[in-house]
Amino acid sequence: MEASFVRIREGVVVEIIASGAGVTQAWVEVDGKKDRAISYHALTGPLAPGDRVSLNTTAAWLGLGTGGFHFVTAVWGRSTETSRDGHIMKARYTPSQVRVLAVEEEGSPYHEQLRDIPDLEGMPVAVGGLHSQVPLVAAAVKHRAPQARVAYVMTDGAALPAAFSQVVQGLRRAGLVDAVITAGHAFGGDYEAVTVPSALAAAKVVVKADVTIVAMGPGVVGTGTSLGCTALEQGPILDAAQDLGGRPLPVARVSFHDPRERHHGISHHTMTALTRFVHYPLTVPLPLFNRAPWRERLKEQAKALEAKGHTIVWRDGVRAHAHAKALLSQHGIKVTTMGRSDKDDPAFFQAAAVAGEEAARLLEARESGRAR
Repeated sequence: MEASFVRIREGVVVEIIASGAGVTQAWVEVDGKKDRAISYHALTGPLAPGDRVSLNTTAAWLGLGTGGFHFVTAVWGRSTETSRDGHIMKARYTPSQVRVLAVEEEGSPYHEQLRDIPDLEGMPVAVGGLHSQVPLVAAAVKHRAPQARVAYVMTDGAALPAAFSQVVQGLRRAGLVDAVITAGHAFGGDYEAVTVPSALAAAKVVVKADVTIVAMGPGVVGTGTSLGCTALEQGPILDAAQDLGGRPLPVARVSFHDPRERHHGISHHTMTALTRFVHYPLTVPLPLFNRAPWRERLKEQAKALEAKGHTIVWRDGVRAHAHAKALLSQHGIKVTTMGRSDKDDPAFFQAAAVAGEEAARLLEARESGRAR
């Protein structure tokens, strides 16, 4: 018998925890105990108590970062029908492949607008390596430029369903993100795109975004090596934004409370992306810390970035984060990263906030240039 790559179990739904925005969370009885499970409406439909379900329990069994949940793969005795238009399959050639109407495809009302490669006309494109940077960047942009339209492009470097992110749902409700575009195999956004470059084009042409944030969904994949991390997508995406006429802006992952030395100061993933996989000189916003050891560590790393042609701009991270946090708190959005709050790891939050503030500054400079 061949070994399986997945661990499948049968279960019964005993209680609905929450349902809405394309996802249902439920308590299920499985293997003699009660565990949490997630069902995506686009794949299996909503759940009800008493439903007998098939569950992918692999990650929970292994105790991985996504191990807090089982995932419903089917509801027994139920047939489902797709109500979506379109001919693009995401999660292709897997049992969970889902049909979407891609913004670029011939059946889309935007096909003609996206047939040719558009010019992003200097649109700031803030590119991060972690999902938890997204709300901080968005709030910092909206604080400085409340009328700016902000698009979020969610890549397929981590979670594929946009519905998995409660933060994204909160940002949409609060108006801190005006539209979500799911790119690659990620799905469930306001718009679907086949590639990240076409998602950037859609942000400009369809969403009419003033600023676009690009980052994966929750659940970055890492291996403790320089190259085996999905955060390295940051480099090629920054290049793509430049090639399309945008103003790429890296969101540096910075920490002094991560237990892993390779993530102290600017994470080695950000450093690798910016020194090995970016082919244009960029402006890199960083927070200027009062703590001497933190400040010296960042200045040392900044020299390595400057040696590659990048320009470092030092910003007041405490102030930028305070403004972003106030706006997020106003809408009941709490942000953590790797389970840490802003009190646990202030450097991370400040670095993301100064990137959002810089994106707003770039927007102001572009608009001022147009007004002249």
